[in-house]
Amino acid sequence: MPKIVNHEQYRKELISKCFDLFAQKGYGAITMRQIAQGLGVSTGTLYHYFPSKQALFEQLVEEISEQDVITALSELGGRETLTEKMTALGNYLIKNEDYLIKWTYVWVDFCQNQDSKTLLNSSRVFKRANQRYQQATCEFLGIENRVLASFVLSFVNGVILEKLWGDETIDFMEQCQLLGEMLNAYLAKNLHIINFR
Repeated sequence: MPKIVNHEQYRKELISKCFDLFAQKGYGAITMRQIAQGLGVSTGTLYHYFPSKQALFEQLVEEISEQDVITALSELGGRETLTEKMTALGNYLIKNEDYLIKWTYVWVDFCQNQDSKTLLNSSRVFKRANQRYQQATCEFLGIENRVLASFVLSFVNGVILEKLWGDETIDFMEQCQLLGEMLNAYLAKNLHIINFR
């Protein structure tokens, strides 16, 4: 009897294994042949599921952003005060530091190896991922203000970039406490323009 393959599940399995390959070699340096070898599949099989390295990376971004949001909201949920939320965020960053630094490296490397036309063509994928992260940030903070959510994401991404660049003085918990103080001051000053749920 022939083996029945769930193609969608198999595609997702291939994508999940690609993250470490991109993190080890970098998007620009790794080839589809090397990815196939790393996954233990033929190049033909890889091209059957992904027509190009860029298509593979875009699907990786989709999967990772979906999983990141599910994981983060699950780990960060249930906090009431902003102080509790910032402590939870600091703990989350500490716990996931290696992963977050690798993912940031892969993302930066992808952007560095693209021309503006390719990035523009990929922008819908990145916009969707960014919208997921913004929505999750709104849910986490209990706000509807996407500008504020964008600020928080930019702050967190900046802290992760500092770690990527080797700044050992960056302390996630300290940075999150500072972010909490900034948010408290901003919210107190602008309470009338912030849309709370």
